[in-house]
Amino acid sequence: MVNVNNNEENTNINPDEDKTALDSAAAETPQPDETVAETAPADKPSDTTPELEEPESMESVMDLYEESFKRFAEGEVVTGRIISIDRDHVLVDIGYKSEGQIRIQEFRGEDGDITARVGDSVEVMVEWWDDEEERVVLSKEKAANVKVWEAVKKSYDEEGTIQGVITSRVKGGFSVDIGVQAFLPGSQADLRPIRNLDDLVGKSFDFKILKYNRKRSNIVLSRRAILEKEREEKRATTLASIHEGKVVEGIVKNITDYGVFIDLGGVDGLLHITDISWGRVKHPSEMFSIGDPITVKILSFDLEKERVSLGMKQLSADPWSVAAEKYPVNSRVNGTVVSLTDYGAFVELEEGIEGLIHVSEMSWTRKIRHPSKVVSVGEKIEAVVLDIKPDNRRISLGMKQVVPNPWDVISEKYPVGTTIEGKIKNITDFGLFIGIDEGIDGLVHISDISWIKRIKHPSELYKKGDVVQAIVLDIEKENERFSLGIKQLQEDPWKSVAERYEVGKEITGTITNLTDFGIFVELEEGIEGLVHVSEISKEKIKTPVGKYNVGDVITAKVMNINSDERRIGLSIKRLEMDDEQNLLSEYVNNIGPATSSFGEILRENLQEKLNEE
Repeated sequence: MVNVNNNEENTNINPDEDKTALDSAAAETPQPDETVAETAPADKPSDTTPELEEPESMESVMDLYEESFKRFAEGEVVTGRIISIDRDHVLVDIGYKSEGQIRIQEFRGEDGDITARVGDSVEVMVEWWDDEEERVVLSKEKAANVKVWEAVKKSYDEEGTIQGVITSRVKGGFSVDIGVQAFLPGSQADLRPIRNLDDLVGKSFDFKILKYNRKRSNIVLSRRAILEKEREEKRATTLASIHEGKVVEGIVKNITDYGVFIDLGGVDGLLHITDISWGRVKHPSEMFSIGDPITVKILSFDLEKERVSLGMKQLSADPWSVAAEKYPVNSRVNGTVVSLTDYGAFVELEEGIEGLIHVSEMSWTRKIRHPSKVVSVGEKIEAVVLDIKPDNRRISLGMKQVVPNPWDVISEKYPVGTTIEGKIKNITDFGLFIGIDEGIDGLVHISDISWIKRIKHPSELYKKGDVVQAIVLDIEKENERFSLGIKQLQEDPWKSVAERYEVGKEITGTITNLTDFGIFVELEEGIEGLVHVSEISKEKIKTPVGKYNVGDVITAKVMNINSDERRIGLSIKRLEMDDEQNLLSEYVNNIGPATSSFGEILRENLQEKLNEE
C-alpha cells in the first residue's frame, strides 16, 4: 500500500513578487489604441479595422500567465495529457510551466509492452517538486492508489459494494485485489462453508467493506453480507409466489441419505428420497450433484414454519395406475434384476414398477436355496406375470413358467418299467440319486439296491460319479418324485427258493449271526435261514451263544418257507430226531422173529415209539 504524504512544501516563488512582475510587464506592453493611431492614415480611416476588446484580452493573457506559475500540492491528484514518451520517462502536461515526469515502468503491462500513448489523458499524483530544475515528479500508480482509497471510503460511507478479484488463499481467508490488497475472511466468503476453497481463487465478485484503516493499509471485506441481502430479497419474492401444486425451478443445495435440499430462491425445500422417482433410488447422490438445476413440484407449504416439501416423481403419472392393463396375468415380461433377498429376486419392469420372483418360482426341478444361484443384480431376464395387485403395488413373477414343466412329460418319456442309465450325483444314508434329465434326479432307495445283500450304507457298493443302470419303479408328478430300482434288473431269488429248498430237505450252511432267539445260517448268497432256539436241541437251552460260533458250518432240516416274508425255518433238533428214528427203525427191522414173549413185547414198544414220532 502507498502512504500518501499530504504536507505541502515551501516554494521559492513569492506571490507578491509575481504580482509586481506582472504589473511591470503590463505597463511596458503597448496599448492597442496607441498602435492603431500610429499606423493608420488620418485621412483614410479603415472600415475593416477590428474593434479590439482590450480589457478582456489582457485578462486572458494574465490568466494564462498566472496559470503557468500555478503549483499543485504534493500528494494532490490531477489530470494531465501525455505529450511525449522516451526510454525512461513519460512526460505529462498538467498545466504547469514545465511538464511532469512519470517513470516508464508505471506504463509497462504484464506482457512488458508500454501502454502509454501520446495524447492520452491520465490521472497522476504530484510526488514532489524539483525547484532547481523546475521539474515535477508524478506517479500514475499512486494516483490510482489514492482513487482506490477514495472509492473504499465512499463505498464504506454509502454502504455500497466494490468489485475485486480473489488472488490467493491466506491464513483464515483470502487475499482480494480491489486496486489495493484487501482481506476476505473465510467465514465471509459464502453463505455456507465451502468444501474446496481453491475454487474461488481467480474469480471476480462484488464485496462489501466491513471496515478499513488507511494508515495501516487494512481493508476487511465480506461477500456473505451481499449474498444474505440478495437471499432475503429473493426469499420475500419466493414466499409471496409459491403455493401447493406449483412447478418451480431450483438448485441442489445439499444432499443427505434421506433426500435433497433445494434452493428455490432464498427458500429451501426438501425433496425426500421417496419423492425423487417412482422407481428405486438407493441414494440421492446417484442422481444429483450439488449445484445441479432441478425442476420440482411443491407438495406442501407451511408459511409459518417456512417448510416446503417438494416432489419430482409427481411431475409424471404414477405407472401403477395402468399396470393392470399393461401387465396382465400370464403375460410375458422382460426386466432387470435390481435386488436380491433370501426369499427371491426383485425385477424392475419399468421405472417405478417392480415384481418379485420367489425362489420357488425360479426352477421346476432345482431346489433353489438362494436366488444368487440363478440370477445376479443387473441381469436381464424374462418372466411370466403370475399375479398383480396394483392397490398394493405388487406383482408376482415366475421364471420357471417361461419353459415347459419337465415333470409334465417325464412320465411319457420314461414310463414305469423303463431301464435308464445315469451317473450317481449324490449318495445318502437312504439311497442313491441318479441324474435322469437336466434338473431331474431319480432315487434308488437302499432297499432297492439288492435282493440278497444286507447293505448298511450305499457307499459300500457305489461311489459318486459311477454310471449305473436302474429300472423306473414309480413317478409322482405332484410330489416330483422319481423312484428307481437296481435290484429289479434281476429276478427276485426268493421267488424260486421253495423250489430249491423243499420242506424236509436237509441243507448245510454257514452261521452268519448268533442271537438269543436263534442262529442265522446262510444257505447261499443273500439267502438265510433261521434256526430258532427251540429247534436247536431236544434239550431246552436259553441261548445258542457260546455253544456255536459265527463261521461254523452246520446241517439242519428245512421246516418251512415263506417267500413273501423272505423267511426259511430250519431245525437242528428235528434233523437229530430223524436220525435217531432212522437208527431205531433200522434196529427194529434188523431184529429177527421173536423167540420169547419178552422180545416180542420189546419190539412192540419200539414200534409204538416210532409211530408216535
